[in-house]
Amino acid sequence: MLQRNDPPHTQTTAERRQDIRVVVSLPGRYVLPRRRTVDGTKPEFACRLVNISRHGMMLAGPVIGNVEEPVTTYFDDFGKLEGKVLRRLYGGFAMSIVADNETLDRLEAKLDWLDKHQRDVAPNTRQHKRIVPVNPHSTLILADGTVMPCFVIDMSASGVAVSADLRPPIGMPLAVGTVVGRVVRRFGSGFAVHFTHEQAPHHLEQLLIKPPSRARIPAAEMAYREIVMIDDEPLPI
Repeated sequence: MLQRNDPPHTQTTAERRQDIRVVVSLPGRYVLPRRRTVDGTKPEFACRLVNISRHGMMLAGPVIGNVEEPVTTYFDDFGKLEGKVLRRLYGGFAMSIVADNETLDRLEAKLDWLDKHQRDVAPNTRQHKRIVPVNPHSTLILADGTVMPCFVIDMSASGVAVSADLRPPIGMPLAVGTVVGRVVRRFGSGFAVHFTHEQAPHHLEQLLIKPPSRARIPAAEMAYREIVMIDDEPLPI
């Protein structure tokens, strides 16, 4: 009989279904260790954890690794977790979790606790200055017309925090979606943009979240729902 620490591809569907899989929306960051920037450092990207089990997880992020490419993730709730990309999705990927039994047991205990308690957490009705978008995927438009995908970490009426495969200089003008601003700060997994004009909060997500091409919007939205929807099936790994 297979043990609970067997790799995901050796488990049967029934055994995988027994694993605790928790649907969450937790911010974190990840590194694709094989990749380097021009100065030789490993680029770090912001992400959102969509769901997680003892054997794998699904992430939404700005840079999608290749199948079998190593990934290292960092989450406040789970610490450092490593694995490999198992499946590429629009705006994210599914990955395995590779760890020793002790680490997996601690992870499973944490998931069990979250599964039992997250429904009991009262909703927070306070108004927050920073807003986390429902769909975090957008585009950057640079001054020379270059368009590239980005991941919106959070946003406010005056600016937005973004993660992308780009390290722009402070002061660089660009547009996030349809909103123009300038880079005012850089941090480990991205950079902050201050808008040229303050935006109305109730229109903010509509203005910022713009897929790369109008022709791709229906397919993109459908694929994004594949990432974030809650269902009764096991993690697709």
